[in-house]
Amino acid sequence: MSDKRMKVLVVEDEPSLVFTLRDTLESEGYDVVVSEEGTEAVNMAKEHDPDIMILDIMLPGKSGYEIMEEIRKEKLTFPVIMLTAKDQEPDKVKGLNLGADDYLTKPFGVKELLARIEARLRRAGTYSTSGEVDILQLGPVKIDLKESVVQRPDNEELELTSREVELIRYLLKSANEPVSRDELLEKVWRYEFSTNTRTVDVHISKLRAKIEVHPDDPRYLITLHGVGYMLRSS
Repeated sequence: MSDKRMKVLVVEDEPSLVFTLRDTLESEGYDVVVSEEGTEAVNMAKEHDPDIMILDIMLPGKSGYEIMEEIRKEKLTFPVIMLTAKDQEPDKVKGLNLGADDYLTKPFGVKELLARIEARLRRAGTYSTSGEVDILQLGPVKIDLKESVVQRPDNEELELTSREVELIRYLLKSANEPVSRDELLEKVWRYEFSTNTRTVDVHISKLRAKIEVHPDDPRYLITLHGVGYMLRSS
């Protein structure tokens, strides 16, 4: 059970699933707000300021992909777990590329969903603790980990997702040393993925596009083929 009353925004139009999610989450001590229409989901996110969103992909009015894109453009950085009935990697990769933090394929067990929610909230609540670096300078690129913002040399500001902040913080702990893909899956995602998933690769690629001046020739976020990844801090 959650140790404090967090708010969950559920964006789902299937009545039986809405009932199950609301009942389960409220019994675990969460405040639950529900949107059954894609067109109202972004406004509800801004109005209710949830700690986490559970977002279905197939919705009336507006798809989960469109909602995901809009909330990140609105600089809403709470974690998002996407729900999909399509057990196909491209659909999941698309959601992750738009800024989602996690996904579950229907049908799923409520215990697994609760575990994912707890993990996302626990990780989101560990940022900016005492002794952690909040400002990271990589050449001409300034990264504000507390505000989840990248300041590029052309003065363009890019938002970081909560998962991207986690990745940077974890890689920073082992700066200038390789970190394996399996370690990132265990420590950052905190649960098992199938061995053929490209989840880490997708996140690294998207993060590199934000923090590198020349993503195709990276200087700081390096892929070590057959080994893993490395963040050069200088």
